[in-house]
Amino acid sequence: MKNVKGRQRWLFPAGLALFLSFNLACGLTQGLDFLNREEPPATADLSGSGSSDEAATIDEAAAGSFPEENEAQPAPEEEAPAPSASAEAQAPLATAKPDRPTALADDQLFIFPGAEPPTMDPHLSGDATSAEYVVEIYSGLMAIDNKLHLIPDLAESYDVSADGLVYTFTLREDAVFRDGKSITAADFKWSFERACDPATESPTADTYLGDIVGCRAKLQGEADEVEGVVVVDDRTLELTIDEPKGFFLAKMTYPTAYVLDRKNVEGNPDWATNQPNGSGPFVLEEFALDEGIIVLTRNDNYYREPKPTLERVIYLINVPVIPLTGYEDGLASLGLPEEVTYDAIPVSVSELSRVTDPNDPLSQEFVAAPELNVSYIGFNVNQPPFDDPKVRQAFNLALDKRRMVRLVFQDTVPVANGIVPPTMPDYENPDLSDYEYDPERALELIAESSYGDVSELPEITLNVSGSGGSVGGLIEAIVESYKQNLGVEVMVEQAPWPEFLADLNQPDPPYQMYQLGWIADYPDPQNFLEVLFHSNSAQNHGNYSNPEVDALLDQARRTSDPDERLELYQQAEQMILDDAAWVPLYFGVENWLVKPYIYGFTIPPLKIPKLQYISVGER
Repeated sequence: MKNVKGRQRWLFPAGLALFLSFNLACGLTQGLDFLNREEPPATADLSGSGSSDEAATIDEAAAGSFPEENEAQPAPEEEAPAPSASAEAQAPLATAKPDRPTALADDQLFIFPGAEPPTMDPHLSGDATSAEYVVEIYSGLMAIDNKLHLIPDLAESYDVSADGLVYTFTLREDAVFRDGKSITAADFKWSFERACDPATESPTADTYLGDIVGCRAKLQGEADEVEGVVVVDDRTLELTIDEPKGFFLAKMTYPTAYVLDRKNVEGNPDWATNQPNGSGPFVLEEFALDEGIIVLTRNDNYYREPKPTLERVIYLINVPVIPLTGYEDGLASLGLPEEVTYDAIPVSVSELSRVTDPNDPLSQEFVAAPELNVSYIGFNVNQPPFDDPKVRQAFNLALDKRRMVRLVFQDTVPVANGIVPPTMPDYENPDLSDYEYDPERALELIAESSYGDVSELPEITLNVSGSGGSVGGLIEAIVESYKQNLGVEVMVEQAPWPEFLADLNQPDPPYQMYQLGWIADYPDPQNFLEVLFHSNSAQNHGNYSNPEVDALLDQARRTSDPDERLELYQQAEQMILDDAAWVPLYFGVENWLVKPYIYGFTIPPLKIPKLQYISVGER
């Protein structure tokens, strides 16, 4: 390998064409169908994010498995609790290699495909494409590590009051921004105030910070500050929430809760893409989408183990190179030396049969893992004809999901019979009743609906993320199925991922019907069921509302009994399916090729920092 600086220079050819993209929303996700498109999809990283293996699971937290009140938490370097046996059995994390090589390469450089993010501002981040970068550049009070342990991050420890309402965080003495400036409780106070300022227009502050007393009042312009965020001293921050919630700490891992440097943000209008003073394991060195690159470099002031081994990470953004070609044959077509290749790539469905063939050497470099994500068709229940539940049920029954998954994805992903991924730690719903394919019953339901007949239905448009190219095999199959089985002509409209996401985040989304996905922000069924379907949730993009479901979700949020909590979520999930708020399509699986000399590469089931665990061994 050439030295780092030499390879860095090669990767700055002007005007690299944008080509590859894969997108999810954190939680929002576009799903896997982009891997089947003949033309590149629009930027969208909507996965229902992830696979899962969890220690100190969030359900366990709700049950009181976090330390007792007023018990200080261990520093991140100390051993965290081991994952529960059930979590390991449900969702192992795929690892390409042992954690470390016996000998490191001289230049610690990692190159792989990336996608254009809608934003690089953590407080605006609401999708998995943006989170891919944001989680590496910034950090917060808590984190989820690559084993899905919930650990203190910038916090050294925390205490919880006896009533479960007041969280007191002690910050690490060595917590610093990238420029070496100490991070104080006042920095967190300012960051929370900024995220909750209506002028910031954060699409996620209500969902992930709304538990903090005063957050929603400020978001609604009714208060000048977030009352529940109190600076005790430089190293002590106090957060007061509105009611006990076992998953509150997990919400503090979300980018909206990340700390920012006030001077950096207020002193540079382009701070998010030009020298942001973050505190994560990596630093944004170059953001040059016109040249097709985003470059991260190691943060030498990073405070927590494991400190990054990689010196530089280069994302090639939508370059005119097929990923598998760049992985096998190199990136010489970009003007780079022949020996320079992708170090890891996501594998498209069309390539799976080859890379999993034991007779092909690439099969030795193949890794896969389930994600905590679900792809679905959403309905806006405020817009005709989906204001009638019988029509929504009919649109569920008219799709042969098993056949579509077999034909489009070659049976490489599981059909979704529910909302919560089956790999969710400590959650199962074995008696869940879904809609089996029955086009005759679908037509009967439309006849029973307020519309009476298919001919009386209004025009129907399915909105998807895209840039005007092929919509992919899955969408084509869905449209054709509705035409054949219901006699309904469904039009398809595409919008670039940032625009698509902005439309969904409007108070009253304009879409009548949309294809999307959701990737977990933290491994808990609440992140799917309450966040996506509670009447008061800002992430409820289909305006679904059922007071009985709300009551179940409210009760589940408040209980600390794990068995009761499980039963409540099981009931809520079944009721949501009965109401046909969605057509669940499939649960996600990530497939990758990883070079033999890359170590510590994992496929986490959700968007969490992963680059600090990777190292390059000698070839």
